[in-house]
Amino acid sequence: MSTASSPKSASAPSLSPAAPKAQTPRAAPARRAPQPGMGAVPHAGGTTFRVWAPHADTVAVIGTFNEWKADADPLQAEENGYWALDVPAAQPGDEYKFQIVNGDQTLCRNDPYARQVTSSAGNSVVFDPNFDWGDDHFQMPAWNDLVIYELHVGTFHAPDQERVGTFTSAIDKLPYLRDLGINCIELLPATEFPGSRSWGYNPANPFALESDYGGGLAFKELVKAAHRHGIAVVLDVVYNHFGPGDLDLWRFDGWSENGGGGIYFYNDWRAQTPWGDNRPDYGRPEVRQYIRDNALMWLEDYRVDGLRADAIAFVRNVHGEEDPGADLPEGWDLMRWINAEIDQTMPWKITIAEDMRGNDGITAPVADGGQGFDAQWDSAFVYPVHAAITAPNDADRDMVAVAGALTQTYNGDAFRRVIYTESHDEVANGKHRIPEEIMPGAADSWFPKKRAVLGAALVLTAPGLPMLFQGQEFLADGSFSDDQPLHWGRAEEFRGLVQLYRDLIRLRRNLDGHTRGLGGQHTRVFHVNNDAKVIAFARWADGDGGPGDTTVVVVNFADRAHEAYAIGLPAGGDWPCRFNSDWQGYDGSFGDFTSLGAAAEPGDYDGLGWHGTVALAPYGVLVLAQ
Repeated sequence: MSTASSPKSASAPSLSPAAPKAQTPRAAPARRAPQPGMGAVPHAGGTTFRVWAPHADTVAVIGTFNEWKADADPLQAEENGYWALDVPAAQPGDEYKFQIVNGDQTLCRNDPYARQVTSSAGNSVVFDPNFDWGDDHFQMPAWNDLVIYELHVGTFHAPDQERVGTFTSAIDKLPYLRDLGINCIELLPATEFPGSRSWGYNPANPFALESDYGGGLAFKELVKAAHRHGIAVVLDVVYNHFGPGDLDLWRFDGWSENGGGGIYFYNDWRAQTPWGDNRPDYGRPEVRQYIRDNALMWLEDYRVDGLRADAIAFVRNVHGEEDPGADLPEGWDLMRWINAEIDQTMPWKITIAEDMRGNDGITAPVADGGQGFDAQWDSAFVYPVHAAITAPNDADRDMVAVAGALTQTYNGDAFRRVIYTESHDEVANGKHRIPEEIMPGAADSWFPKKRAVLGAALVLTAPGLPMLFQGQEFLADGSFSDDQPLHWGRAEEFRGLVQLYRDLIRLRRNLDGHTRGLGGQHTRVFHVNNDAKVIAFARWADGDGGPGDTTVVVVNFADRAHEAYAIGLPAGGDWPCRFNSDWQGYDGSFGDFTSLGAAAEPGDYDGLGWHGTVALAPYGVLVLAQ
């Protein structure tokens, strides 16, 4: 979810990355030592309850263990507005709420730290933290080897199965993803939201897993199963706002100012977001601790391998723009604090930001004043590439803009960005899947197939962390909606295209040992022909590259074949073709335009010391490697 700014204007490709533009460090707001054991903490002798309600006159815990009687278990006041009590009768599985009295107000609230709820409008549940992780000693893949698959649990199932997808039904699809070559799944937010269908960007209970998806134990089973298949799990988290529906955090203990949301929220103009006046108060120590505890819980207790923070432009600025007058320095510092702690304690776990403003400071190190995210979604890739493959006329495809998209880096690191052509944002809200954008109502015809493949090939060969959106590999059409499950029959109908993605992923991960360069830092766009609409670039990992490393990618963005198209080559010798997108085995409508590769001849061309010719199909992609 984002309100993305316009993409940066494209320029001629540069082989030298721009210097980072990290924001100026700011003084950190005061931090209060965390209270131990927030929420409901079961133990051998019962359950300890602790809650923050600084404006309460009294607080009691009511539940199934005391017949919901407010006078049975009154909490004791602690320092700084905390209340706590040990209740021997309370056990895992018991339902409960906090009853808060503030003057003439008597409020029944769900636990802000509840790990389980019966529903977003129901009760909190004492969650059993015990879980058998078995032999789970998963090792996070090297980040430059990641191929990410974004999925929405609620729709990632067959139409004839459940009413809504679940963590269990997602487990059923893990072998398919493993065989596709995916080694990282990124889940849209899966915390409790109102109703049974949502994208997940309206968190009602930020610490509880969505009950309609199966809850916390089922989520742990999904993480455990993914790890057994060699697949990392990244979870989308939402800290730019909470709610707006079924939100017991709202005026939690009865206090508020200016019509605001009370202790968990800003109560002035800083509360304003595109999703309501419900921005958390990043300057209040207890709220900062609440968000920090949430982030660390997923990584530690649920063993997820990374977090993707939604729309953080609205964490660092009220309007999500580069507007100094609306900056939220405490929001900037909050993300730095969380990322610094993750780096210090679990440096192998990845944090990804959705900012979409092209700001180097997002992925600059905390020590340099940056926010310290490991990668960020890259608008400088998706927008020019999307424009190039969806433009109706070949003449309107801008190869200079595509070259700029290929060479963009953040902080001089090729893997500080996540690149994609489809995401939940790019295929909804009035927009459609790439094939549908190309030819509405005929997404399975030749032009959409061929040009969608151009985008996929760039995602899987360009520098960056490649990401696919669910169903992209079998030509999912229409738009993404949380009430429309994937049509898995298309995976068989378009099994050739699924194989195409599988082959590209094998190349990207160098599973056959010929294309190590696709996971390397170095990129050189050496051929940009804006008349013929052909672009060629080289990727390599070590030194000057060489056999098994340097990989050349040639992409034809026009509906025109070339029997012998001349390009420069990085070295002499034969350059075998490792991938040809026009192979008829991928789709019966493709032309099977044969390309065996290129034989290099000495002589300067494209600024390189060697050159050769390749056979290029219309809208064709070749990958060459020695």
